[in-house]
Amino acid sequence: MFENLTGRLAGVIKTLRGEARLTESNIQQALREIRLALLEADVALPVVKDFIASIKDKAVGHEVMASLTPGQALVGIVHQELISIMGGMKADLNLSTAPPAVILMAGLQGAGKTTSSGKLAKWLMDQKKKKVLLVSCDIYRPAAIQQLELLAQQINADFFPVQDGQRPGEIGTSALDYARRHHHDVVIVDTAGRLGIDEAMMREISELEALLKPIETLFVVDAMQGQDAVNTAKAFSDALPLTGVILTKLDGDSRGGAALSVKQVTGKPIKFVGIAEKLNGLEAFHPDRMASRILGMGDVLGLIEEAQRSADQQEAEKLMKKMKSGKSFDLDDFKAQFQQMRNMGGMSALMDKLPAQISQAAQNVKVDDKIINRTEGIINSMTPQERAKPDILKASRKRRIAAGAGVSVQEVNRLLAQFEQARKMMKMMNKGGIAKMMRGLKGILPRFQ
Repeated sequence: MFENLTGRLAGVIKTLRGEARLTESNIQQALREIRLALLEADVALPVVKDFIASIKDKAVGHEVMASLTPGQALVGIVHQELISIMGGMKADLNLSTAPPAVILMAGLQGAGKTTSSGKLAKWLMDQKKKKVLLVSCDIYRPAAIQQLELLAQQINADFFPVQDGQRPGEIGTSALDYARRHHHDVVIVDTAGRLGIDEAMMREISELEALLKPIETLFVVDAMQGQDAVNTAKAFSDALPLTGVILTKLDGDSRGGAALSVKQVTGKPIKFVGIAEKLNGLEAFHPDRMASRILGMGDVLGLIEEAQRSADQQEAEKLMKKMKSGKSFDLDDFKAQFQQMRNMGGMSALMDKLPAQISQAAQNVKVDDKIINRTEGIINSMTPQERAKPDILKASRKRRIAAGAGVSVQEVNRLLAQFEQARKMMKMMNKGGIAKMMRGLKGILPRFQ
């Protein structure tokens, strides 16, 4: 995410070494580099101009603390300005109304509106413990209603059935009446999109907004469209009383133009970002955390929260009981740890939230999702007895496992060595040796050359 922008901004620090303070002359080159980095990231030109002017105003004459280099001091100023242009404070979803609270989803076709409706429903059910009703008013796109119904089934949310011949306004009002009678907390209304902005679409969604009086009208836009995404958001903002934005496909956006521009151009805060295709791949947007990620500082708080959300508590308790009973950590347990990592979005999602230096170090040892898949493939090629008692794995068994998994015997040996390190760590943890356990963490992640 934002790799290009992060790389360019990291180079700015190196231009200010050896300076005692930030002056107009010594930050000129740095500001030029920041400006080019933002333009390459497809940030809107008015936003770039305001951003650079604000940094220059705050940086010139800025005294550098003894503990900081001028480059670090400038990064601190840039960090605060990034937070500012992305909205400053986190904008929460507003549900302060008599239930059911209506959330209207707007946007162009292909932006991910229907999938985001399902993701938002899951987020509300998991994070806010709300009873959610999903309803589709998209009567034009083939299978749009069926797609939302399928998503509702996957997350165990309620879905309002649509009758043939019903118009969007009739569907919306009927769904709202149904939600009141069945005590739903939230109704999420998916609307029709078009391949481009047109008068008929705007008129229809405006009528829906007037009928349903939503507490939230969220504009869903593809972050990878860059400047086009911002222009589209502006058009919708002019036509509808938007309350916020959902940026989809942010995990695939290496530039970041939409994320950095949309708040300042539309005046509407980014409330959620799509960071994975899975239905749990929706995150509340934190401007301060995103600014840290753009500057290569990572988002450790977000990583902890994701781990807490994704962790299978039953599996964790089962493992701890097993260890306390004197039974040893086996290869099935080892594989379960990688499945937990996959639930968190895989190695790519994990690395994206780590500080740049750690993430790059991990990439240097070739830790990625394909390697985790290969690790699981090796373990799956073993018999239940071999997974429970890895010590019985001798040369002939290893050759059979390697052939079954399509890898070399050396890779099987490497996996077993890493498993042995993990088993030692688990023993230390079971005995309360936290310091020893932390030293044992080194080398447990799978690595293949």
